[in-house]
Amino acid sequence: MTARLGEAARVGPTGLTAERRDRYARHIAIPEVGEDGQARLLGARFLLVGAGGLGSPVALYLAAAGVGAVGVVDDDIVESANLQRQVLHSEGSVGAPKVDSAREAILALNPDAKVEAHRERLDAANVISIMSRYDAVIDGSDNYPTRYLINDASVRLGTPVVHGSVRRFEGRVAVLDPRRGPCYRCLHPLPPPPELATPPAEAGVIGALPGVIGSIQAMEALKIALGAGDSLVGRVMIYDALEPSFTTVKVERDPDCPACSDPSRPPPIADYDETCRPPA
Repeated sequence: MTARLGEAARVGPTGLTAERRDRYARHIAIPEVGEDGQARLLGARFLLVGAGGLGSPVALYLAAAGVGAVGVVDDDIVESANLQRQVLHSEGSVGAPKVDSAREAILALNPDAKVEAHRERLDAANVISIMSRYDAVIDGSDNYPTRYLINDASVRLGTPVVHGSVRRFEGRVAVLDPRRGPCYRCLHPLPPPPELATPPAEAGVIGALPGVIGSIQAMEALKIALGAGDSLVGRVMIYDALEPSFTTVKVERDPDCPACSDPSRPPPIADYDETCRPPA
């Protein structure tokens, strides 16, 4: 009985143990967070699409913040060329599945985290079942078919997406919440033609840039869980590392958007080719 009373004394009114109150003390000290906010973070569930350059800082900061569950979907393995920017992984991870390497890094940082690994490519057959398990999606993908697939599933599910992209010295972040603002197809009804869409491996990216953009994505995800501040819904933040400068551009919902303009006709869920055109 004494042991039980002692344990009860260690748990606060929000259910946080003394150990958690100590670990997240710098969060709890913030008026916009407090113990209630930290409890919300501990109950939050986020899906990370891609355990690469953008996914690396997102995964680490979400885990460090105490997010309860981090889903990671990626079917790739770690290669030496990844290590210049994908800080989730190390030399010893080369050849291992990225989801396994990510789990190891996340749990090393915070053993309290729950990592849900999906070692598969996101496609039309699994996107709804996977995304429906999470409060929000952090898009760290590097190809247009996946971005449009995530968007169309987001419109169907009403799930917000924290989008990020990087190329050379420039990065972009937006929060695409179909319930409150434009979706990805409002901004980009169709991708650029294949001859203009240079693959990341060819275009290149400076190693620290995904760290900047991924950290902003993590911050936007935490704000979603906390319900704090103004999110980037309806805005795109553009970072130019060479100037350096941050520019925020306001964007509106497209009344003729092929995905979200008519709630009674949600977009089809399909595996897209490079043109990402919705099926007829």
